[in-house]
Amino acid sequence: MSWILLTNDDGIDAPGLLTFAATLSTVAPVRVVVPDGERSWVGKAITRYEPLRVERRSSTGPEVYAVSGYPADCVQLGVHALFDDAPDLVVTGINIGYNHGSAYLQSSGTVGAAIEATLAGVPGLAFSAGVTSRPWDEWKQWVWTDDAATMWKRLAGVACDIASAVFAAAPEPDTVISVNMPDDADRSTERRLTSVASVGYDRLFARRRDGTYVHDFGGGLRSGTSLVGTDVEAAADGVIAITPLRPIHEAEAPPWLEKVLR
Repeated sequence: MSWILLTNDDGIDAPGLLTFAATLSTVAPVRVVVPDGERSWVGKAITRYEPLRVERRSSTGPEVYAVSGYPADCVQLGVHALFDDAPDLVVTGINIGYNHGSAYLQSSGTVGAAIEATLAGVPGLAFSAGVTSRPWDEWKQWVWTDDAATMWKRLAGVACDIASAVFAAAPEPDTVISVNMPDDADRSTERRLTSVASVGYDRLFARRRDGTYVHDFGGGLRSGTSLVGTDVEAAADGVIAITPLRPIHEAEAPPWLEKVLR
């Protein structure tokens, strides 16, 4: 049976998850395997020493499983352990916040899960949504409210259209595609093929009075190269960025590295 595995890094209670699953099931049967809580900023982490607990959750739609581990764990279980057959496509998201630029892409659990899919021999498609029209902190709180339901339904439709095209194309197993959508995107919004912006970030941790440090991203993105044609530029322009991610085994050595061999 051809089917799609859906996961995320915002967890079982993520807004829009069940709406996205139901919409995606118009393309192919969907099984949902997601973390039992938020697992953001974990990249492609795999649980090594702790046992993973998997709980079947009741749902009137696709099968839903909550996992005690990371997004990449969910992909491993969904592809290799929980079902008799492997999926034809792994879809991740829709993430709360853009995952664009090299800094975020390498930190994202949403993208990490899509990369894990390719290591398991299944193409991965990661969806993220962000905002530029209002403050991030305000928007992040709003997306969890009932008022945001219409947005999640609309974005699910856009993401489903893209996923349908990818599913029909039957891409190679090492295919990883990152899609970033503005929160006001609909089916008429421009879609743009982009490259990954080369960016980094500054301080991630703030010191507390007791001497400990907590994650409190207060720095900005650093870019030493042009953003023209990149996923970051597309977000600033309010369009949908569709970004193929090159497999790591295709990386090319810079010319200066030859000096190391001498």
